[in-house]
Amino acid sequence: MASQRTTPAPTTALADLLPHRPTLLSVVRRVSMSLLIAVVIPAVLFYGVFALAGIWTAIGFALAWSYGAIAWRFVTRRRASGLLYLTAIMLTGRTLLSVVADSTWLYFLQPVISDGVVALLFLLSLASARPMVARLAGDFYPMDHELAMRPRVRRLFWHLTALWAVLGLAKGSVTLWLLQSQSLETFVLVKSILMLSVNVLAAVATVALAAYVARQEGLFGPPLLHVAPELVPVPVRD
Repeated sequence: MASQRTTPAPTTALADLLPHRPTLLSVVRRVSMSLLIAVVIPAVLFYGVFALAGIWTAIGFALAWSYGAIAWRFVTRRRASGLLYLTAIMLTGRTLLSVVADSTWLYFLQPVISDGVVALLFLLSLASARPMVARLAGDFYPMDHELAMRPRVRRLFWHLTALWAVLGLAKGSVTLWLLQSQSLETFVLVKSILMLSVNVLAAVATVALAAYVARQEGLFGPPLLHVAPELVPVPVRD
């Protein structure tokens, strides 16, 4: 005779019944950690070492941090973000050209060029089926084809790609003006504070817009539910 009893149920089976939807907090935490590792720490490290030990030492420390962060993610078997790889590639190019030319001025000129190139790539990607932001979104939220093709999500990717393209052009223009009009010490200080602030504010705006669309699409899951296994009824035969 079959009856209902309160017996333990496997928690893994219960978890499998729930769709995987990250919470807003988990997405914000992931974005914040990516920005901290790839943008904030290198900028703070660069200026701190520059003030204490000079420009070439600061250049070396910034590059070493990027590769060290990638190596640490690899050793701990965690995936490095596309932003971290992009930062490491750009820093490598800047450092190599500056060392070959023996010119610190060239090191600071290259962000103007790289910002322009990145902005151009973002603009060109707007004509493709996958704008640049769509290619990077998987670092922060589990994406599949069905999700990426939703009309609201596609519009979000398009608008965010356009936003970061315009931002790249603006950053390049301001950097060039500062480089031509200020002393090296003033340039490094102002650029470090200004660009870091702009990047953080742009990231906040990006997360806010993405969160708004994600809520409309029902893409955020509820907070983790702690269901006591002993309270789940499971049919048991006497």
